[in-house]
Amino acid sequence: MFLPVFYRSFLVILILAHFGSACESSAGICGAWADGDVRIGILSSCHSKVQIRERPEKFNCTELNLLSLVRTLAVVYTIETINNSSYLPGVRLGYYVCDTCSDASKAIQSTEQLLAVNGTLPVQCEVFERPNVKAIIGARFSEDSLAVARVLSLYMVPQISTTSSAQTLSDQVRYPAFLRTIPSDIHQTKALTNFMKHFQWDWVGVVYGDDDYGKNAFQSFTADAGTADICQAFNEVLPHYLANSDIDNRIQAVVETIRSSEAKVVLLILKEELVFQLFQEMIRQNISRTWIASDAWSMSKRISRMDGINKIGDIFGFTFITGPNPGFKEFLYKLSLAPGSVNLFLEEYKQLGKDKGFLTNAVDISITYGDRLAVWSIVHALKRLLNCSETECTGEKDFPPWKLLKELKRVNFTMDNKTFYFNESGNFMNGYDLIQWQPQETSGLRQLAVVGNYNLTSKEVQIKAPLAWFNPSNTCLEGTFSNKTNLPNCLPCENGTWSLKGWTSCKSKEEEYWKWNGAHAIVLLTFTVLGYILLFFTLILFLVIYGKPVMKQAGGYICFIITAGLALSYTSVILFIGRPSVYICWFRQILYALGFSITVSCVLVKALRTFASFLLLYRPGNAKKYYKPSIIIVSGTLIQILICIFWIIFDSPSVETFESDQTMMITVQCKEGSGIGFGIMLCYIGLLAFICFLLAFKARKVPQRFNETGHIILSMLIYLFVWVCFTPVYIAKINERYSIQAAAILVSCYGIIFCHFAPKWYMALCKKKEEITREAYMARANIRMNRLTDSFNSNTVYREGSDFIMGSQHTIKSIDTGLGSIRITMNNNLSFLCQTIRKRPRRQSI
Repeated sequence: MFLPVFYRSFLVILILAHFGSACESSAGICGAWADGDVRIGILSSCHSKVQIRERPEKFNCTELNLLSLVRTLAVVYTIETINNSSYLPGVRLGYYVCDTCSDASKAIQSTEQLLAVNGTLPVQCEVFERPNVKAIIGARFSEDSLAVARVLSLYMVPQISTTSSAQTLSDQVRYPAFLRTIPSDIHQTKALTNFMKHFQWDWVGVVYGDDDYGKNAFQSFTADAGTADICQAFNEVLPHYLANSDIDNRIQAVVETIRSSEAKVVLLILKEELVFQLFQEMIRQNISRTWIASDAWSMSKRISRMDGINKIGDIFGFTFITGPNPGFKEFLYKLSLAPGSVNLFLEEYKQLGKDKGFLTNAVDISITYGDRLAVWSIVHALKRLLNCSETECTGEKDFPPWKLLKELKRVNFTMDNKTFYFNESGNFMNGYDLIQWQPQETSGLRQLAVVGNYNLTSKEVQIKAPLAWFNPSNTCLEGTFSNKTNLPNCLPCENGTWSLKGWTSCKSKEEEYWKWNGAHAIVLLTFTVLGYILLFFTLILFLVIYGKPVMKQAGGYICFIITAGLALSYTSVILFIGRPSVYICWFRQILYALGFSITVSCVLVKALRTFASFLLLYRPGNAKKYYKPSIIIVSGTLIQILICIFWIIFDSPSVETFESDQTMMITVQCKEGSGIGFGIMLCYIGLLAFICFLLAFKARKVPQRFNETGHIILSMLIYLFVWVCFTPVYIAKINERYSIQAAAILVSCYGIIFCHFAPKWYMALCKKKEEITREAYMARANIRMNRLTDSFNSNTVYREGSDFIMGSQHTIKSIDTGLGSIRITMNNNLSFLCQTIRKRPRRQSI
């Protein structure tokens, strides 16, 4: 395994020695730079391809890589941030950015340029102590980093990579100058196998690149998978170089292998560009699998925004620990550099004509956390090497790079409440984040969500968020689940849990009832509170006008009893809110039954009062006998109490639950027993209301200024109409019956308030005081009586006779009209008139 790498690295040294043996001048090939007291080199893969070369000095790089560009800008931004601070007083950091074009040979050429002194690379020509740069950040790919690491280790120039994770680079004997702000692949493959083992994916396919990163990662995964009893259904290799002439054929062959294999889980250890091409073909052929991403492409926004990416299946991956980079997003939006700096890569990007802020959307900037750590690692080492205090740095600024390397290996600093240092292998030990590419139905893209992590110490994968599975076993029906791709049968849910079709886990069902913060509850409470306010207003008004003619006409103390009954009914509505219990089920029906029975009994008293005056001329002896307000109210309420007692004893309400296989909800509601007691209770109130309606309708021709028949008829019609409509809905709509009942109670209560109390508000507040006195009523009664007498003399008695009879209720002492006993002095014609009218057929006077 190590011999090919050794021979390749040895060849790199020979090539480099050949280039430098004549001490020839190198052309300036770096694309960005800024001068400083201490300069840092940056090897960036700003371009993805190198065209086939015919001459040794020319590299033709194409396809600007936005991810690499953003990583490079993150290093530049961090350097400028430090220069604008006082962390290194009196020391300004400079940088040179050279493009590797994702090619190892180009990376060597860029390294030559970074190490050059006055444009000359002095290999084997002089003692190399003070190169142009003191440290190099890069390269991105392990293939490039391995080639560069041999050269830099020769002169002990520190190299810090933020993405190269090949295990070979941990060998401090062969690469003593190589450091990285990430763990090596040996930990990543352990994380991958632990993740697969967690879901019992023991039959997987692997596709990897033919570069050092892919080969080393594949070998490490094979060893870890064997230990975890994970078998490989197939393993395929793709060319690392995108310019390879055979790459399209190889991708077609790999797609065919994946399609024909029974393995449903595929691990891709590839660079982003290769995965993009592979997925294009998978989407075209409509092939879906569960994909496991290596760190090379697990955070690729370019792939996550491919057309049809949601058809590809589940995608999981591990990435290096991400973190914040304060102010960097604003920097990417403005793209303004410090004075004196040059960035040709940025100029090339601006020529693309992208909108401001495009980079912030194209790349997840949290992945630049490692680049920020790399710069700060160098800065912390420089602070010690240069003996920096709060005001100055006294150390020599043109120092040999090996001294900085020595300090780097000893660095230990804290950032964002985390401690960072290089272990004996030159690696940071900060673990991995577990990423899931969650489908977004509205946009058709994927959202990269952190759902867990892998701890290097415990060697365990911890899943900390729910997983949104795209392609679980969708044949699992309700009540069963499958969270394993290769599971032959669905598993049943445990007691107390449930799942819907296609779910990967079972959950506890949520109870459904009217919660206090729910929309139904808020509406009910609003109308209930409004009803309480109207009742309170009515109570205050009646107390103010108590004893006055208006109050007496309204019924006197009966109005207060009606107010109490309505208050009980409104209270019953409140008990419809909240989780039902047995006692709540009892009291909300009992309160309504008693409250509205009291109310309707009082209305019955009013109706009977008017009807008694109607009986006066036909059965004078019965009028006073029938009118017993207290007995009527008590009797009407007592009967309802007996009904409720028998209902509670023999057919008590209880709490019941409804569970649906199609939802995750448990409906909790009250059950009124068999419904017989509940029906009798409602029918009794309906009977009282119907009697009120009949009595008021019978006496409807009494002059309106002296009676309330119209108000009684309207209020009882409202009640009867509402509850007649309520009955079929209550029977048919089980889940909506209580919303209908609560609404019916509210409408009935408001019908009483506006039909019986609102006219009294008007009379008390809007009528002139002299119009509602006792004397005014008596005067109007005498005038009307005289008119009726004149009408009799002019043979018009039949037109006015009925109104006269109804008006005669004011002569009955025993019936309280609200104005007391209004005595009207009449002559003997009154007796004659009454006798005459009685002789007429009743149909003419009714």
